[in-house]
Amino acid sequence: MPINIPNELPAKDILESEKIFAIEDASATKQHIRPLEVVILNLMPKKIETETQILRLISKSPLQVKIDFMKIESHISKNTSQDHLVKFYTDFSELKENFYDAMIITGAPVENMEFEEVDYWKELEEIMTWSKTHVFSTMHICWGAQAGLYYHYGIHKQQLSEKKFGIFPCDLLDEYDFLTNGFDEIHNTPHSRHTTIDEEALKQCKKLVVLSSGKDVGSNIIVTKDYRQIFVTGHFEYGVETLSQEYWRDVNANKPIHIPEHYFPNDDPNQRPVLTWRSHANLLYRNWLNYVYQMVPYEIEKILDLEPIGKGKKDDHGYSKAFIK
Repeated sequence: MPINIPNELPAKDILESEKIFAIEDASATKQHIRPLEVVILNLMPKKIETETQILRLISKSPLQVKIDFMKIESHISKNTSQDHLVKFYTDFSELKENFYDAMIITGAPVENMEFEEVDYWKELEEIMTWSKTHVFSTMHICWGAQAGLYYHYGIHKQQLSEKKFGIFPCDLLDEYDFLTNGFDEIHNTPHSRHTTIDEEALKQCKKLVVLSSGKDVGSNIIVTKDYRQIFVTGHFEYGVETLSQEYWRDVNANKPIHIPEHYFPNDDPNQRPVLTWRSHANLLYRNWLNYVYQMVPYEIEKILDLEPIGKGKKDDHGYSKAFIK
């Protein structure tokens, strides 16, 4: 099934060149089904690139998905044209009455700052609070995952001695989990970050489960038992050239940077890297959206009526019966 995107979104031409079927709002409204409603809070500086990467993965689901793009009001983006933001993005204040089946909170290049020092932190706190009652399942990516773990569960981030940068093998910790169903026991994930989460604090939080972990990167995929919140510390959405672009950007700016690990053939940055994480990226997003589709109320505003995990009668998997239609 196609993804339903805003009219004239630049990503549409790229997706169609990759044989990915995307339809615009005008055509989608003629189809007699309820698509999944997904909102993307895109905090990355190169927004068009991130839009395309995430939409590429969402499109692999057999479900029709309608996309809204949310932007922070308390921060002005310097790397994306205001015309693009005005045309395709909507302020949180205009979307806060909506309900969504799913939400994605991306990473952001602010990890070396304390959370409270980020100029839009208060607004992001408000959005994350809103997501608990107006979104069925939220996926947090990289810094977004660190921010979500800190805000919701008080788990701090820690500074690394050097940037964690490259493609890292991770171990599957539960082969029968719904979200990672179909994953190989060892799977690759791109990481690009200067900080990491406090793993000891994570172990003490009984509300969270680690599904994927690597000896070099620590916890890779973390979830609540009902999948209402998902935290991915890496970047499954990255394209094959993304780390290369980051590497050469820093080299050309004379910034300290090492060659991304396990990425360039023979560690030669002049060779084209190999995409080794695509199948698992597709599986992660497809499994997630399929779970949301199976469990979310058809009348989306009934998200407000769902019981928090840990209350009420459970089904055989430990999930509240309130999540089942």
